[in-house]
Amino acid sequence: MLYLLHLLKEDLPVLNIFQYVTFRSFGAGVFAFFLSALMGGRVISLLERWKSREKIRPDGPEGHAVKSGTPTMGGLFIVLGIIISTLLWGNLNEPVVVFSIVFTAVFGFIGFVDDRMKLSRSRGMSAGLKFFIQCAAAVILVFIFLRIQEGGFTMYVRAGEEAIEYSFTSVAFPFFKEAVFEFGWVYFILALFVTIGTSNAVNLTDGLDGLAISSIIVTVGTYYILAFVAGNANLANYLHIPYVRNAGEFAVFLAAVGGACLGFLWHNAYPARVFMGDTGSLALGASIGLAALVTKQEVLLVIIGGIFVAETVSVLAQVLFFRSTGGRRLFKMAPLHHHFEKTGWHESQIVIRFWIVSFVLALMALATLKIR
Repeated sequence: MLYLLHLLKEDLPVLNIFQYVTFRSFGAGVFAFFLSALMGGRVISLLERWKSREKIRPDGPEGHAVKSGTPTMGGLFIVLGIIISTLLWGNLNEPVVVFSIVFTAVFGFIGFVDDRMKLSRSRGMSAGLKFFIQCAAAVILVFIFLRIQEGGFTMYVRAGEEAIEYSFTSVAFPFFKEAVFEFGWVYFILALFVTIGTSNAVNLTDGLDGLAISSIIVTVGTYYILAFVAGNANLANYLHIPYVRNAGEFAVFLAAVGGACLGFLWHNAYPARVFMGDTGSLALGASIGLAALVTKQEVLLVIIGGIFVAETVSVLAQVLFFRSTGGRRLFKMAPLHHHFEKTGWHESQIVIRFWIVSFVLALMALATLKIR
């Protein structure tokens, strides 16, 4: 809404600053941080009154017993921080901004329902039901998204030449200037896989104080840079990456996501006062998946979100190895962060080391912008 203040620039020239994505994204991030951090205390008190407390698995790591009773569903103030900040600082005339809010809210609501069900049923929704609801929501939302983005994107494969127009169902691969392939209807399946897969991968990673949220912050920060670059025709031309017209405005949304996550980390840092629950993990994971789609950097998600990929692969590998060997285990415990706990690493060591790996992966991903 603040974007509209630039219309008054004739009377007050300083208000012209509100038309710039850089200023509004900075404002969105800072506002979301303070809103989330300040709202957190009140929401934690509310969750305690709701008796929304974490139940620790008896077969989990020994040190996790002390976490029993910690309020969960903290994702509530993350999602609220994102929505309010984006409404305030985003350009709501841009459909992708409004869609991003709805997209996050829908997946957050799915997680919220699951978290609430856990209060009466210790395991919440069945895995099958939750996955079905995620798929149904994703099918509708991805269909709408592709209609919004049907204008496609442009890409300069060689400096000085005219841009080539591509359908939004095309995918640009890193490391190569001209590696753009049209996926057609298969892109719809890819988009579903990216959004649902990332949503659940973040959910799997959320097992230690500050672990998932710190990796999310790095991932979102990286996609913020990519969105800003993709939304600037000159930068996209220089780096030979897809130019997506509305990616710049999407960067304001990502700034709000990053700020809200920092505000949550204030309360989630070891020892955590609150956990995000499915309310936060499903919403944030889906938002990361959406970022990969909007910026046309779907392939880079494997590198940028490498921590989430590793956690998911560790679970799949554990299950497959267990079944194929008649009960043997590949890891001491899955997901991967629990394996390191079992080997003797302290929780804080795991979180910091995973954060370091996330940061290195982010730098590697950004480096690919020049390796073409």
